[in-house]
Amino acid sequence: MSLQRSKIAKILREGKIGARYKVMGWVRTRRDSKAGFSFIEINDGSCLNNLQVIAEKDLPEYETEVLKAHTGCSLRVVGVLAESPGKGQNVELRAQEVKIIGPVDPLVYPLQKKRHSFEFLRTIAHLRPRTNTFGAVARIRNSISYAIHTFFQERGFIYIHTPIITGNDCEGAGEMFQVTTLDLEAIPKKDGQVDFSMDFFGQPANLTVSGQLEAEIYALALGDVYTFGPTFRAENSNTSRHLAEFWMVEPEMAFCDLEGNVALAVDLLKYVFQWALDHCQEDLVFFNRFVDNTLVQRLEKVVEDDFQRLTYTEAVNILAEADRPFEFPVEWGMDIQSEHERYLCEEAFQKPVVIVDYPKQIKPFYMKLNEDGKTVRAMDVLVPRIGEIIGGSEREDRYDVLLERMKEMQLDPEDYWWYLELRKFGSAPHSGFGLGFERLIQFITGLSNIRDVIPFPRTPGNVSF
Repeated sequence: MSLQRSKIAKILREGKIGARYKVMGWVRTRRDSKAGFSFIEINDGSCLNNLQVIAEKDLPEYETEVLKAHTGCSLRVVGVLAESPGKGQNVELRAQEVKIIGPVDPLVYPLQKKRHSFEFLRTIAHLRPRTNTFGAVARIRNSISYAIHTFFQERGFIYIHTPIITGNDCEGAGEMFQVTTLDLEAIPKKDGQVDFSMDFFGQPANLTVSGQLEAEIYALALGDVYTFGPTFRAENSNTSRHLAEFWMVEPEMAFCDLEGNVALAVDLLKYVFQWALDHCQEDLVFFNRFVDNTLVQRLEKVVEDDFQRLTYTEAVNILAEADRPFEFPVEWGMDIQSEHERYLCEEAFQKPVVIVDYPKQIKPFYMKLNEDGKTVRAMDVLVPRIGEIIGGSEREDRYDVLLERMKEMQLDPEDYWWYLELRKFGSAPHSGFGLGFERLIQFITGLSNIRDVIPFPRTPGNVSF
């Protein structure tokens, strides 16, 4: 039976001294000794650490393979695991066979030993996963995705696949990417307007900004559901906090009020942060060392602390009394900005904050109106360094009130006829929220720019690598 490939993570974790292994990966470095052998650091992406390979010069392929194993080339090595006398590793692989699978010209390969800036690495998104930083980001994204599914599955939620192409605007802001098969060089017109009857769907269609509205359909049939998928926002923003394509986690719960919604949001964040501490230790230590030396301590503190709860009005009063200037003026009815969110988390309370009961005019039509007629049962969860990481609400379940809210916001009820019908046929109190997955990964890794926590960032003017 031929020797099967082993992952480096498994070898480093439970490899047996004296056992024979086959590994395949990419060369990080090669160092040649005058004593007649070479050290090759090889990594296969399964973990942060490399496996050190010792290749003696009496190997038949030493001149043709080992000495041409430049940084970046892919390599197959068969050897025997031995205890390592060197610092930084417990074991090493004594090579019996070395074969270059994919060679690299060291004169043109863009990833060398020196540290590259994040800005440069964004220009080579097809190669940046080979660096320690972006390999660690990918592993953490993978682990946290699994944690999120585990959290909801353990609580009896049903995973729903909501459409990416939609005919409605969940947020009512109009910042959507249009999807069309019309010939842009010869757009059909009728009465001076685009004739969408000639389009694929026979009407305007867009990329979704949220799966929430469709998730509500299933929540009002199955109870507790969630979505986890890509969403799109055609907002011309070039900040370190915004992307045109990003991932959202969106649970919807029937027979759930605002209090239950807040409780689930807090439980989810604490669960995920504890998961990262338990399952991503190696990569977190890397980020704690090279990106933010308070990272692990901050994650532990968020897990341990209670979240601060306050109303929007209380938050505005605290901001108004703050002994510091803000770029955006503070007054009731304003939309709380990132600088305000971070002040509340990092200075006023030094912990995550949950704000509830926002003015209705700054929130979408579907949020449930409070008895005061001025505020809605909305909630935002804010965390240090990031600001808002979760936004949600109790949904308006009263037909007449929802219809009036649509009219106030100049939305055509005919566009949401099915959403209104949910309030006619067996309506029930229900709530939900959206968790920005990339902002979550930012908080866990300490990386300051959201473009560095998604494999291929889509931003204004950038749709290629």
